[in-house]
Amino acid sequence: MAAAAQLTILAPKPRAALQTFKASASPPAAATPASCNFRKQIMSVAAGLLAASAVAAAAPLEADATRMQYYATVSDPPCELNFVRSGLGYCDLIVGSGEPVPFAQLINVHYTARFADGIVFDSTYKRGRSLTMRLGMGKVIKGLDQGILGGGGVPPMQVGGKRKLQIPPNLAYGPEPAGCFSGDCNIPGNATLVYDIKFVEVYSGNRK
Repeated sequence: MAAAAQLTILAPKPRAALQTFKASASPPAAATPASCNFRKQIMSVAAGLLAASAVAAAAPLEADATRMQYYATVSDPPCELNFVRSGLGYCDLIVGSGEPVPFAQLINVHYTARFADGIVFDSTYKRGRSLTMRLGMGKVIKGLDQGILGGGGVPPMQVGGKRKLQIPPNLAYGPEPAGCFSGDCNIPGNATLVYDIKFVEVYSGNRK
């Protein structure tokens, strides 16, 4: 009897509990209108991102082209600088064929700015867009006014022209540091600056 009792205890139990669990499992809840709308929004956003990436891959950005031009300015051929009485040095890599720089009017230029040792500290090419400036009104450093607009023995630039300028401290930022932010200054005092200028165009928004 004892052996029979042990066999009864060790015998496998029926799987009624598993069957009961399966039977009691509830069917999936029906989707509500709110959840459907949310899914539609997710799918719409995903489709928009895919479309945007496809457009970006198909159309190279203008910024990429200007960055390539920036790297080209690093290997610009050297030219013999002409120095005028103010101390400004200039030479034309390309003499433009368009109209000359207008006085007190807005123009668009590209430039790469370096220190005398060749280290670049600013460039419109890196930013991917030209700079709009007004010359002859004291809005820029004196070396750029004279070097682009002309005067004092320097001819004015013409549209399409490229010119190298060597600007002494007295025509740049002088003895004080410049471009300072939170105690860090981009340009030290008494710095000689070298600019490679490309005169892109006369700004189309000038008043006639």
